[in-house]
Amino acid sequence: MIDIATGPEPAATSGDLLAVPVFADLTWGPGAEAAAGALDLDDFFTLKEFTGKAGQSISVPGGALPYREVLFVGLGDEADIESVRRAAGVLGSRAARHASVVTTLHQIPIDGATEAVVVGYLLGSYRFDTYKSDPKEVANERLVLAGGGHQAAIDRGRTVATGVMLARDLVNEPAVASPPAVLADRAAGAMPDSVDVEIIDEHEAAERGFGGLLAVNAGSEHPARMVILRYTPANATTSLALVGKGIVFDSGGLSIKPAAFMEEMKTDMAGAAAVIGAVQAIAELGLEITVIGIAPLTENMPGGAALRPGDVLRAYNGKTIEVLNTDAEGRLVLADGLALAAEMEPDLIVDVATLTGATKVALGPAIAGLFANDEETTEAVAAAAAYAGEKVWPLPLEKEYRSVIDSPIADMKNTGDRYGGAIYAALLLAEFVDDRPWAHLDIAGPARAAKAEHYITKGGTGFGVRTLVALAAQLADG
Repeated sequence: MIDIATGPEPAATSGDLLAVPVFADLTWGPGAEAAAGALDLDDFFTLKEFTGKAGQSISVPGGALPYREVLFVGLGDEADIESVRRAAGVLGSRAARHASVVTTLHQIPIDGATEAVVVGYLLGSYRFDTYKSDPKEVANERLVLAGGGHQAAIDRGRTVATGVMLARDLVNEPAVASPPAVLADRAAGAMPDSVDVEIIDEHEAAERGFGGLLAVNAGSEHPARMVILRYTPANATTSLALVGKGIVFDSGGLSIKPAAFMEEMKTDMAGAAAVIGAVQAIAELGLEITVIGIAPLTENMPGGAALRPGDVLRAYNGKTIEVLNTDAEGRLVLADGLALAAEMEPDLIVDVATLTGATKVALGPAIAGLFANDEETTEAVAAAAAYAGEKVWPLPLEKEYRSVIDSPIADMKNTGDRYGGAIYAALLLAEFVDDRPWAHLDIAGPARAAKAEHYITKGGTGFGVRTLVALAAQLADG
């Protein structure tokens, strides 16, 4: 793990790489004017058309400065927490070949800047090279926040980033190496001592009536697991239940997907990964709020015993679902997880799931859909996401559409009409929360990234972890 420490101003220290911020029109941020002046870079910046626009960066040899290289990072017209986080991500992504990095990014006068720099830097530094036969060497060992910083903010940032990186690791792991039992054990092993872990196997799941989970699992060689994580600090007065969709591989079942659509389906457990990473971080932070993390884990495969179109299952709360499309399976396992969460009577339930392509069509690859059953919950989750720098957009839980998922032989069916698919999925989930305050985050777009940029790396993003941690902190503070 990269060491993060505070130190003196850049002129009084040294390192392999110095990174300083620049605002639009070459307006210098902390430390930038001294660095640019010492290196006489005006003509060079003009030649390279570097103006300090957000997303721009340019590096030059350190010259007479006590650094091998200097990186100027653009923040645009006016910095906010997310632009600082992204600038730090750019720095982290370029730091691999530098043993020691020094920066003044955290000196931007915005509340939370130090934590944002630590989170962005660590996430930008993230690599998943477990299966590389000759991984690129990473030299980076140390980040120095020049001019001082708050240790508590550094620790918070590291803890949150560690939770996100845990989620990324789980998502990026090949499905063959991460069947439900293995993923459940990895979740348990990642938890601090303050978290109690319960792993329900397929036999107990049958005894307890997890009909949705077992129906989806029926075609798989690998048995399902239901993971329950309980963090219960003594002084907590508020409780939060987090439920994550954990389809470790989604073939579509008998309603099989086209081959190209399966290529990314090892990541269909990104909701469960987000819950696991969030619970780890919340517990490590010692937030005074009771948190229950629930992760129903299974493959969705077309084996001889697989769930068939037209079958009816009975979920944990006794409600029945007619299955018309076995590729609409995430809502079936979430039905069990949500009903279990509601039984525990938390103050708020939030589920996270790569649930529908319809949400990705509506909002694109970077924005999650947010559904909730009351305005106060919508506002709370949206505020947490905004603080965390994860984009969400409220979508309507349109009650007039509920009749579209009526079934002639069961309480509901698992698909609706062609249009509005994200809403029909959310309306089905709403049947399993027992009227408790509830939010549903459909992360089908932002759970995985097709390319790397700033602190986002290609593959699993860990989306949702930061929002859930921020929400828990928000609720703990009352």
